[in-house]
Amino acid sequence: MSWLVTGGAGYIGSHVARVLAERGYDVVVLDDLSSGHREFVPPEMPFVEASITDASATRAAIRDYGVTGVVHLAAFKYAGVSVQRPTHTYWVNVEGTRILLDAMTEHQVEHMVFSSSCAVFGTPASGTVSEDSPWNPESPYGESKLISEWLIRDVAAVTPLQAVSLRYFNVVGSGWPDLYDSSPHNLFPLVAKALEAGQTPFVNGADYPTPDGSCIRDYVHVLDLANAHVAAAEALIAGRPLQPAYNLGSGGGTSVLEIMAAFQKMTGIDFAPEIRPRRPGDPVRVVAEGDLAKQDIDWVMTHDVEDMVSSAWEAWRARPSAPPLPT
Repeated sequence: MSWLVTGGAGYIGSHVARVLAERGYDVVVLDDLSSGHREFVPPEMPFVEASITDASATRAAIRDYGVTGVVHLAAFKYAGVSVQRPTHTYWVNVEGTRILLDAMTEHQVEHMVFSSSCAVFGTPASGTVSEDSPWNPESPYGESKLISEWLIRDVAAVTPLQAVSLRYFNVVGSGWPDLYDSSPHNLFPLVAKALEAGQTPFVNGADYPTPDGSCIRDYVHVLDLANAHVAAAEALIAGRPLQPAYNLGSGGGTSVLEIMAAFQKMTGIDFAPEIRPRRPGDPVRVVAEGDLAKQDIDWVMTHDVEDMVSSAWEAWRARPSAPPLPT
């Protein structure tokens, strides 16, 4: 069976592609390298450099490689930036998904795992989101993911398509030292970049009503996340009944100051994070439940916070452009 991984040169997609390959599947990657890295794709893995919005390239990839299933991760993924670039966000995330679905229908590809986001829920009133929590996206990014879920649902209602969406928050860590998070907006690379430069990482607000005063977020190791995508794909192949969407989370969460403490411990660099004012709109606590995913696709988190930090730091320091640490 051949699986197409869109966005497979990105941080999450490259992990999904490698786990699929390790499980014995033939994998082809489609990515326009707008945020991905060509070196993240093993040389023996077929690679198509094209945007998901390129209909002819998407159809050709599915046809030429005999694709039987798709894991769809290609997206414009920066929620904050999406507010300034709404039309671009909708073009890539919604129109790209429509183009992909049309190509899959044309070539009778019946299995799809969609990379969604807990951004479809916005800021939950309780601080914890389940699959039944009300939708309330607060950015074009979150809206585009929700619309894509609806689009997939509607196509599945009138075609043989079997699909499932996976929603998650903060993806961190690394499964291989040559795969690292290069996002300019995510907490882990921001902390790693600061420590590498001999600077002090900072925390936005330490006066929230939490045990240590900092915000609580849900962090999931990228390898656990990749395993969830593959588990969902294999459940579809086996014909097991699945819900339309699953949240992937710890149910508990970790504070930003706890992440900082883990960085101190796992890097051996002693620092006291700078405390800055709160950012407007930052919720106190946002955590996803993962109970339904455990029940239906046998998915559980296997990496703790120290695993997340140590693997992220190792991969960050192993990247080709890494400078020597300050003495």
